[in-house]
Amino acid sequence: MKFLVLIYGNPESRAVWDSLSDEQKKEGMAGYAGLHEALEARGELVASESLDDPGLTKQVLVRDGKPLTTDGPFAEVKEQLAGFYLLDCESMDRAVEIVAQIPEAPFSVVEVRPVRDLGAFM
Repeated sequence: MKFLVLIYGNPESRAVWDSLSDEQKKEGMAGYAGLHEALEARGELVASESLDDPGLTKQVLVRDGKPLTTDGPFAEVKEQLAGFYLLDCESMDRAVEIVAQIPEAPFSVVEVRPVRDLGAFM
């Protein structure tokens, strides 16, 4: 089963990161590297990325076949998508276990969502 793990940041979680020393940041990144290695070894990691500054976002709407863009994100949105994991693991319970190992999880919001199989429509 595939699961998308969405990691959300906010001004408070960004402030926590910014307050860390360079050594603490290196430790945090080492935690991510260790998690990646473990997930790859188990064959559970499909993809993982950290996303850039939300201020660089473009929202795209397609109207009459033409893309219209606006700068994003919207100011009223507090939580911003900061990164993701695409996992292929045995169950939702296992995906939740993995989330508990994400170094950022203790001071972020993390959502786990099953990926819908659209193979029957192909």
